[in-house]
Amino acid sequence: MRPNLLSVGLAGWLVPGAGHLLAGAPRKAAIFFVVLTAMFVFGVRFHGELFAFDTSDLLVFLATIAQWAIGVPHILAGMMGAGHGEVTAATYEYGNTFLIVGGLLNMLVVLDALDVARGVARR
Repeated sequence: MRPNLLSVGLAGWLVPGAGHLLAGAPRKAAIFFVVLTAMFVFGVRFHGELFAFDTSDLLVFLATIAQWAIGVPHILAGMMGAGHGEVTAATYEYGNTFLIVGGLLNMLVVLDALDVARGVARR
């Protein structure tokens, strides 16, 4: 029996790797969870900024969407008061890059989890 695709996609967005866990690929789930969560943590620790939704600047808006694509880590960081960004820090841009790329990679991971759940990709 195949898992519900909606639950796989939603779980994969909320927690990196959770979609693969529901789809029956626990090894991939563990790897994606560790790597993507680490990327997010590095981004915050490198003084990256969790951008607020701002539709007046297209690039900031797209960066915000990309950052939100990692789900719960973004929510937890916001609740803990992390991710204010320190523009004067030498690692500020690296931090932003880690945050954005981590979210974009999670989007790809969710798509892979959906393929695994549909049976068209390897577990």
